[in-house]
Amino acid sequence: MWNRNRLTPSPTTKITAMIIVLMGVSGSGKTTVGKLLAARLGWHFADGDDFHPHANVEKMQSGSPLTDEDRRPWLRALREYIDDSYRRGQNLVLACSALHHDYREYLAADKSGHVRYVHLEGSEELISKRLANGRGQFMPSSLVDSQFDALEPPDDATQVDITPEPTVIVEQIIHDLGLTPPESA
Repeated sequence: MWNRNRLTPSPTTKITAMIIVLMGVSGSGKTTVGKLLAARLGWHFADGDDFHPHANVEKMQSGSPLTDEDRRPWLRALREYIDDSYRRGQNLVLACSALHHDYREYLAADKSGHVRYVHLEGSEELISKRLANGRGQFMPSSLVDSQFDALEPPDDATQVDITPEPTVIVEQIIHDLGLTPPESA
């Protein structure tokens, strides 16, 4: 089981951390679920959207999908953040679309299985409704099709349905990953 805040190494043990990446299309609830999950576990939370360069944010807000070239600096910044958290032994919940297999491999490289992906899944209809109600931080509902077109469903991620309430989703993730929240959370 993973310690709720930090893994406590012995003097001969390498410091490691668990990184949970909540992935999925825009509007799947990554940020909402991520904040609740991190609070429940007593872990640090980061939103991958906060790592986008300003030009990416403007492009998404204008209704244009990002290209792989647009995503390179974003992925590099996320990788550096994950690497830093891992080196410091800081458990982390990261909300990040991670739509492509190559992106997920890049973000998890050299972590010996310490990066765990949780795919928040929902129907295109449900996601469209959420985005139409303003639940996407940068992404207008007009880009739902591009999100689903870009998604390469992961084979190795924990799959979680987004239909239930966020607190139910959090408990499902904790159960599926075999985590033990702190007593007071």
